[in-house]
Amino acid sequence: MNVTELPFNALVGIERAEADGALLQLPAGARYLNHLGTVHASALLALAEASSGEFLLRHLGSIDSIVPVVRRLDAKFRKPAKGSVISSASVSPNAFTQLDSELATKGRALIAVSVELHDESGIHALSATVEWFIQRVPGIPANA
Repeated sequence: MNVTELPFNALVGIERAEADGALLQLPAGARYLNHLGTVHASALLALAEASSGEFLLRHLGSIDSIVPVVRRLDAKFRKPAKGSVISSASVSPNAFTQLDSELATKGRALIAVSVELHDESGIHALSATVEWFIQRVPGIPANA
C-alpha cells in the first residue's frame, strides 16, 4: 500500500518527502493557505494523519492481515507554517514489541504514533499523537 495514493491523500497532494529523515510532505502552494497566508490547519492535520499511517506501514510491512483505524488524533499547533511542510514520526521504545504481542494474544491492539511537522524554513508547526486501533483479520495469518 502507498499512503500517498489513497484517494483523499492524493486529492490533498501529500507526497513522499525528499528530505533525509522525513516521511511525507505537502508541497508549497496557494491551495494550502488559510486567510492569514499560512498553511491551513486542516492541511497540517491531514499530513500528520497520513504520516502516522506511513510510519506504521514502514514498520509493519503490510496490512493484509490487519485492519488499522485511527481512533484519536491530538494535535498542538505550535507556529504558523509557510511553504512546504515535512513530517517525521516515532513511537515509544517498546511500542512495536507490545503491538506484536497484543495482536498475537488478543487479536487487537492500540499504538500511539508521535508526529512532528516542520515547514521549509525549519519552523516547528505542529506536534501530534495519532492513536491507531489495529485488529487482526480472522483467518488470515500474520504477514500473509
